Amino acid sequence: MGNKLIKIKCPVCGKRTQWENNPYRPFCSKKCKLADLYGWLSEEYRIKINPDEIEDEYIEEVER
Repeated sequence: MGNKLIKIKCPVCGKRTQWENNPYRPFCSKKCKLADLYGWLSEEYRIKINPDEIEDEYIEEVER
């Protein structure tokens, strides 16, 4: 078959980009990679959890 390059969609801007030899993958550029990092650091992104599933030990550790 040939050497087909894999294309993916950047999770930030949606641009189609190459997976192989892409230092910013899964993003298309450094700008999008940093935009995603900023989203996590500014708490724009959050992982939802069920409060009933959190163990008391973990809560005490976080509060310290």
